[in-house]
Amino acid sequence: MKFDQIPEIQINELIKSYDALLFDAYGVLINSSGPLPKSDSIITKLNSIKKPYLILTNDSSRSIKSSSSRYAEFGLDISTEKIITSGSLIENYFSKNNLINQSCCVLGTDDTVEYVTKAGGQIVQPSETFQTLIIGAISGYPFVETASILISRLFSIIDNQNTVELILMNPDLLYPKTEDSFGLAAASLAKLIEEALSLRYPMKENLTFTKLGKPYSPIFEKAFAKTKTKNMVMIGDQLHTDVQGAKNFGIDSVLMQTGISSLNSEIPENLQPTYRMKNLG
Repeated sequence: MKFDQIPEIQINELIKSYDALLFDAYGVLINSSGPLPKSDSIITKLNSIKKPYLILTNDSSRSIKSSSSRYAEFGLDISTEKIITSGSLIENYFSKNNLINQSCCVLGTDDTVEYVTKAGGQIVQPSETFQTLIIGAISGYPFVETASILISRLFSIIDNQNTVELILMNPDLLYPKTEDSFGLAAASLAKLIEEALSLRYPMKENLTFTKLGKPYSPIFEKAFAKTKTKNMVMIGDQLHTDVQGAKNFGIDSVLMQTGISSLNSEIPENLQPTYRMKNLG
């Protein structure tokens, strides 16, 4: 099915039809240069009518508080309790998987490191031996130099018969910087590392990252815990994160024209959204 064959819907119809709205941030409400058209008026309306909504973002480079402040800079009044970041899922993951007090190499911003510290991780540098590697962002460090050091350190750890936990906070490969330009996201580094590990250890099948955020269920489970309803709709710009995540969780989805996904390609059945929208207007 092509994009233009998917039923079109307007934001006001979504507000009437669903008990809660879930928004992706980048590519739906904002991009790196500012707010997208009508996002400010839609958020203002939702706030004024007290319509339940949440922001589900794979951005783990900012804390929830920093995210709220960032949105405010763009004219979007979104309180912290309405924001779920992929980084905020790390605390529960650490607790469930007995990772508290493990030595952790964290790649990302200061906020990324803060997520891991609050979860109970002990921070070490990429050149040191570590038990857990966490990638949250590809900003905050020199990419090529750090990746080279990190891959060498991983080889050393595994060659010495030690195990290492690999966690990817942000499963996005790309994000929209402007209307027609895109940037690399954290999953691009994770893919590079996985390829390097598969080259050196072709018989080891467990050297892959555990991924948090969309399209995986924990972020949707957290949204459900907040909204107490499955009559939710996910509004996003990426088929493989927003739409697939919603389908996996059993809720409807809307694909926006304002972000990553190509609108000229055939959309596989397992990735077809419920609706499409040109913009939030």
